[in-house]
Amino acid sequence: MQNLTIALPESKRLLLDRLVGALAHVPGIEAVVLGGSYARGTAREKSNLDIGLYYRESTPFAIVAVQSIANAVSAHGNPVVTDFYGRGLWVNGGARIHTAAGKVDLLYRNIDQVERTIEEAGHGIMRHDYQEQPPYGFYSIIYLAETSICVPLHDPNGNIARLKQLVQSYPPALKTRVVNDMLWSAEFTLLHARDFVTAGDVYNTVGCLTRIATALTQALYALNERYFISDKKALEEISGFDCVPRRYADQMRSILAFPGATPEEMGYTLAALASVFQSVAALPGVEYQSPF
Repeated sequence: MQNLTIALPESKRLLLDRLVGALAHVPGIEAVVLGGSYARGTAREKSNLDIGLYYRESTPFAIVAVQSIANAVSAHGNPVVTDFYGRGLWVNGGARIHTAAGKVDLLYRNIDQVERTIEEAGHGIMRHDYQEQPPYGFYSIIYLAETSICVPLHDPNGNIARLKQLVQSYPPALKTRVVNDMLWSAEFTLLHARDFVTAGDVYNTVGCLTRIATALTQALYALNERYFISDKKALEEISGFDCVPRRYADQMRSILAFPGATPEEMGYTLAALASVFQSVAALPGVEYQSPF
């Protein structure tokens, strides 16, 4: 295993050494990386170990080999190990293993798919699969974020090192496209939300509020040239950005916590969110032109 400088509890470190040592010998596994909160430096005492398994489309590893390794470290029977793309076209597949040292998530990553996604991002293309991951779906640029933060543990052919070079700089075309598309989506949703508010339609109004919130999240990540990786702790991360409206996170929490039950209450909430939208659209570097 490559030298790992990240601080890990001793039990997790020993488990990680064991897993990487076994996975590195599986034919078809091109690389093994540490991702998730430990790679990002945000881990807590009970955080999972997130381990990425990278393979080539033409020479995938045998699932049965990974199943055997997962069974050997499981403390609660044999865990379910999915086939490739058993969890969707972007999440792909893997396993959650309950071990004596804590939970371990194995995540499959198709190197060829990651490369295509990075190339598309360079042309300003971001794909979104709403069904694959709660609460707001899976964005293809998560692959770029994962590549940027992951810690290679086994990378004999330099695949991860090469991919990391490709994502060192945030693609200018992606920044422009995401900021403009997401601000358009937020403004478009605001227009429709007014009709739902007037009708007293709580279900659709609240849906619009959260849709606008996630669009602004994506816009702010792109504007600050930060790769989006997860909606978990997104507001906390945004608070630390250089280019963000004052008290943005506090305002967003207040708005979403009490959307209201009557047209009057929901109207007040929507007006507050519209103000936040305007503050984002007015940030330095934003070139969005409203078509409405």
